[in-house]
Amino acid sequence: MRIILFLLVAGVTVYGQDIPNPRPLRMEEYEKALTFSIKDLDEESYVKFENAYILDRYEMRKPYFVTGDDGLKKRIDLYKFIAKEGMQELGIVIFYTNEKNDVYKAVLPNFTAEGKVWEKYFEDIHAIDKVEKNFVLKLTYITSKELGYQIYKSLNQGKDLANESATYGNDICFPGDQTVAMSNGSSKLLAQLLKGDQVITIDPKTNKPEITTVERLIVHEAKNYALTQLTLIRVNENNNGQDIALSGRVLKATPNHPMKTALGEKKISEINTGEEVLCYNESNGQYEYFRVLDKAEIVQGVQKVYNIAGSSEDPFVMNGVMVLQK
Repeated sequence: MRIILFLLVAGVTVYGQDIPNPRPLRMEEYEKALTFSIKDLDEESYVKFENAYILDRYEMRKPYFVTGDDGLKKRIDLYKFIAKEGMQELGIVIFYTNEKNDVYKAVLPNFTAEGKVWEKYFEDIHAIDKVEKNFVLKLTYITSKELGYQIYKSLNQGKDLANESATYGNDICFPGDQTVAMSNGSSKLLAQLLKGDQVITIDPKTNKPEITTVERLIVHEAKNYALTQLTLIRVNENNNGQDIALSGRVLKATPNHPMKTALGEKKISEINTGEEVLCYNESNGQYEYFRVLDKAEIVQGVQKVYNIAGSSEDPFVMNGVMVLQK
């Protein structure tokens, strides 16, 4: 995971005292910032609050308009959150406007904030994600584009779990909440597959869909498995990058599971950010390569993990991503 680059440590002097810039965002300031509103996001680029704080449009950027697979256009505006005393940059306030003009707000702290503030931020963005599908994915793309790091570090709270992977076994499988593409066009949770179900597989030579029958759902005992998570995107940008069509996939698997990439077969844990993985694009019904935006080693507590034994050995589609059978 790349280090945070968007705010640099400098020094300023206020009332004769050296105060680090930026100073940490305090919890009460985080909560206060969530109450700030801007009446006209098109016109107001510099707004003062309580004569103590300022929202300043980030680098005078125009808003981003992001259209997902559902065809709905969302708007994202970024503002620097500044404490007037010492002109301390405390973080970034994000305004996310959906197609119904509902506005959701999040406050991305600067890197000096305490862990409890970051935890509150993580909770808040994932709460929005539950009502605004793929909010975190869209936010990740915009903030990584602008701020130079990935918000998906929130999924493991900034911890590097790579060295812990071997602790949790070497089974080759997926958590049960991953979805499998079915032959009738629907999807089904992996843990709910039954013998005789028909799922979509891919002819590895032609990349064309085929149908295979589930012979057995392989279930591994519950452990605290290490998982590798890939966030994959396919992006088309227009209007100098302000209008973005974004398709995204998130796949979780145990580190040893094999995948098909543009560079050949690899274990999921060996795939790097920037590489390409074959996915199904619902918007055009084609199998296309998506780029890895982020890779994280995570754990999700004690759970069972699963795999499919099918009537053929062809790859199948999990969470919209081509995965190999093992």
